[in-house]
Amino acid sequence: MTDATSTPATTGGKRIELTLRALLLGCVLAVIFTAANVYLGLRVGLTFASAIPAAVIAMAVMRTFRTSTIWENMTVQTVASVGGAMSAIIFVLPGLIMVGAWREFPIWESITICLLGGILGVTFSIPLRRALVVNGGLPYPEGVAAAEVLKVGSRGADQTESAVRENRIGLWVVVWSAVASAGFAFLQAARVFAGEAARFIKLPAALGGGATGLGAGMQFALLGAGHLIGLTVGLAQLFGLLVAWFIIVPIMTSPDYVTWTASMGLESLAAGVAAGAPAAELANTVWRNEVRFMGAGVIGVAAIWTLIKLAGPLVGGLTSALASQAKRKGGEALDRTEQDIPINWVGSVSVACVIGIAGLLAYVANTQPALAATAPMLIAGGVIYVVIIGFAVAAICGYMAGLIGSSNSPVSGVGILAIVVASLMMLAVIAVAGVPADPAFITYALIVTAIVFAVAVIANDNLQDLKTGQLVAATPWRQQTALIVGVIAGAIVIPFVLNAMNRAFGFEGGPVGIASEPLAAPQATLISALARGVISGDLRWDLIGVGALIGVGVIILDAVLNATTKGKVKLPPLAVGIGFYLPAAITTMLVIGATAGWLYEKALKGRSFEEVGKRMGILMASGLIVGESLFGVLNAGVIGGTENEAPFAVFGIGEGWPEGGGMLTGVLVFGLIAFALYNWIKRQSAKV
Repeated sequence: MTDATSTPATTGGKRIELTLRALLLGCVLAVIFTAANVYLGLRVGLTFASAIPAAVIAMAVMRTFRTSTIWENMTVQTVASVGGAMSAIIFVLPGLIMVGAWREFPIWESITICLLGGILGVTFSIPLRRALVVNGGLPYPEGVAAAEVLKVGSRGADQTESAVRENRIGLWVVVWSAVASAGFAFLQAARVFAGEAARFIKLPAALGGGATGLGAGMQFALLGAGHLIGLTVGLAQLFGLLVAWFIIVPIMTSPDYVTWTASMGLESLAAGVAAGAPAAELANTVWRNEVRFMGAGVIGVAAIWTLIKLAGPLVGGLTSALASQAKRKGGEALDRTEQDIPINWVGSVSVACVIGIAGLLAYVANTQPALAATAPMLIAGGVIYVVIIGFAVAAICGYMAGLIGSSNSPVSGVGILAIVVASLMMLAVIAVAGVPADPAFITYALIVTAIVFAVAVIANDNLQDLKTGQLVAATPWRQQTALIVGVIAGAIVIPFVLNAMNRAFGFEGGPVGIASEPLAAPQATLISALARGVISGDLRWDLIGVGALIGVGVIILDAVLNATTKGKVKLPPLAVGIGFYLPAAITTMLVIGATAGWLYEKALKGRSFEEVGKRMGILMASGLIVGESLFGVLNAGVIGGTENEAPFAVFGIGEGWPEGGGMLTGVLVFGLIAFALYNWIKRQSAKV
């Protein structure tokens, strides 16, 4: 394997690392991965880390330059990765459509939210680098994997023929996986077969008489995401899914529960569903409007627990950063790999961002008549909130990225916690000022939360990228500069893609799109519902409280499992919460993907190409996500341009087939393609 230090480092005495060609290629890839992630996040509530596919593409393209280095490739990967990560802001922004504050995404306002929050995420992550990356002892699985890919495929003096071959094969794995994924998505759009297999039933009276069910979305993007999250997180999500759908939903839809709630003077949502309604309607109504809020409680408790555990490392990181700055001022030379952007520059950029945020919040407050009387209080409170909570969530998300990877980090859970706190802050302003609880306060809470969320998602990705940089001996300040460039690239493209998706599909609760089925945008739906509930006073705190108790139980269970199995068995509480509030069809396929990835890696055990095969699996999973997602963006553009909700629907699902034929055919074709892809990459790995 090529060592980072053996790569040609300089040309004419200048280190080749942060170059214009690397930044430009990184920006192009950032646009592609951002668009893919926006679609995936709105459709299924997940985004993926684009660092590894970006690294592979970077190496393939940059090899055309004789002087390219591993650090240049890392710069491309860094820009593309952070740009793609910026797309997670869609977990909040669509909420402004859902509450009626926006009818479309205003370009400059949306860019400003992403840009200022994102750059603040970069500056907040800089003093955390030593605490969480250098001294934290965290695995950073995706950061380590990206570094290994760069070491294997980058141009270097000691690079072997097999390394060159792996780089070339890896690129084709990404390409053909993306083609297969996009092709399958096209066949679904053409209505050749169904895109989801699901079955709901009403239980017999002996089992309570409630309703339940299970489904699986036949989407290769989900299969790929499941492969990336791994078996531990996948099984934790399955645990949350089973508790939600096979314990809580059956109980809350049962006649006995309806009778009991009535006797206690409480309302049961199941009682309001029409008698004789299908099991799917009954189960989904209760899950969407009640059980999901329990998942929010689980996630909130888990996020708080993570912050408590981080207190020590946070203090250590800040102390280390200040000590490093003191050495610089004292004239002591720092090793190149310890040279962050100077802390006084970090402070200046942070202050500039905070001033910009204050200006944005002032604009929002003063353009809403209902907020004018409380504008000074709202602006001051919003700025303080962004700074304090923003730094806290940067630390939480950076820690979680180090623990389980950027793709798995539950930044949406942090967003849920942030919107509850922001909404409570709005209630405090309303109470102190003695003004009505106008919907404008919901809008303001969502915008403040969006800024905090931008901080969170960028810090989540940055620390993973900085781990890659550490492993390839990069210069931190150069990489941190590339991170800022990536934020800019991602922020610019997001509102345009969002507007295309909004026009084509629309969002639940917002204006109707051209297509008949709106985008689920699960996190934005939940976050906007929380803001509305807290400020209007009708939030089901009892459900969140039950979820919080479940979260405490899961934390205890995780601790017991860790202690008794010596860390071999884990139950990440945040992953359990995700299993509660993601739709069952999504979680099921994620678990299938995680299991498929585990079986694939198990089949590689003991083979001479085991490590290569694992890397190829990561590239295949990334290609599956990118292919389907880019087709989804294309589909949205065609829908918007033609004003036809199904422009590719040339076939009818199951026409002339037995009942369920379209579903069964879809399952069969999906399974065959997945099996073929795994066998193909295994054979390709053996060629390296």
